[in-house]
Amino acid sequence: MNINPVLVRKEMANLKKHDIIESREGKYGGSKLAKAPEHISLDDIFKITFETVTLGYCKKEPNPKCPVGNKINDNLDKLYCDINTDISNKLCKITLQEFTQEF
Repeated sequence: MNINPVLVRKEMANLKKHDIIESREGKYGGSKLAKAPEHISLDDIFKITFETVTLGYCKKEPNPKCPVGNKINDNLDKLYCDINTDISNKLCKITLQEFTQEF
């Protein structure tokens, strides 16, 4: 996967916490899905791993005199609400089973 194993373990722990996978330690251990892939939507996984798409929020209070800064977070809230609704509507129609058939 060309990714740091720590990040993989962190995401797997998150999926386990939300009952998407189950793990067993030991000689015959490993991880597997906790339920059938046709009962897991990509939206389920998206909400567990990302929650929402959010980019560019101003962490500090913007200057209220700035015509862009004083409304940036409100405008981003609306934009991202719309984007996240669109993403969720698309992903909830795709099961993990359907997605894996693409490989």
